[in-house]
Amino acid sequence: MGTVRLVNAVFYAHHGVMQEEHRIGGRYEVDVAMDVDFARAAEHDDLAHTVDYERVYAIVRRVVTENKFYLIERLAYLIAHEVLETCPQADAVDVTVRKPNPPIGGPSDRAEVTYRANRV
Repeated sequence: MGTVRLVNAVFYAHHGVMQEEHRIGGRYEVDVAMDVDFARAAEHDDLAHTVDYERVYAIVRRVVTENKFYLIERLAYLIAHEVLETCPQADAVDVTVRKPNPPIGGPSDRAEVTYRANRV
């Protein structure tokens, strides 16, 4: 068993509780870590037996940029479940969504959530 990661995919999107966040938008950063048994892929140098992270990136890009949600928790949840549905090689997935410089009334580097989904 191993882990395949997509780290710090960056998008400009329109999520947040505040109305101006939906109007103006902002930067969002996403990490996806998938538990995968990729021994066969490694032995045979065959993409068919592991997760195609280009496909995962396309899922993340679509979910982040084609929707408007109040919560980054919703983004993480939807990304995780779609990756599991689309990538049968993944046994579990952790999705972290970061929102740099969140509008919280004071200085903060980022708000961040991580959601884990397991194949049933």
